[in-house]
Amino acid sequence: MGLKHTSDSSKLAKHLRNLRETHDMTLAVLAERSGLSRATLSRIENADVSPTAETLGQLAAVYALPISQLLSPLEQGFQPVLRQGEQSVWRDPSHKFVRRSVSPSNGQLSVELIEGELGPEQLITYATPAIPGQEHHVYVLSGQMQITVEGNAHDLRQGDCLRYILFGETIFKTSDASCRYVIALS
Repeated sequence: MGLKHTSDSSKLAKHLRNLRETHDMTLAVLAERSGLSRATLSRIENADVSPTAETLGQLAAVYALPISQLLSPLEQGFQPVLRQGEQSVWRDPSHKFVRRSVSPSNGQLSVELIEGELGPEQLITYATPAIPGQEHHVYVLSGQMQITVEGNAHDLRQGDCLRYILFGETIFKTSDASCRYVIALS
């Protein structure tokens, strides 16, 4: 569902299974640590379903990795110039959410740029950060949304930028229109 091609879905599923096995976890242990059901995790690892944005957030928190590292099999190797057609795109249809990895982090570069579009009247909650203490800069390209960082709500409109260091829950909420934005992570 979140991926446009079956091969992408299979790559992601295999990567998530390998990641779990590398961390020497059973599905039961991962389920306990992530708060996701064992059945859901199994379906994701078998490429029967694609994870939602919130599911990726829960898995990223367990592994202490940015979501981009969970989606890394969809990325190409390091390239100085990433044309729009070469940038990895992941979709969560249940939230009308599109995530474009404009400039993924890798071994050589640590800053990551992500373009997001969240559909109207949507709510995505990331209960815990993948990397506590990570710096975030959110710049709104169009539309508006409310971002709640650790209980503090911020209403953002086109041209606004929210900067924070994340240690707790983050909530992205749109009103009756979609919102396009860029997040820089460092």
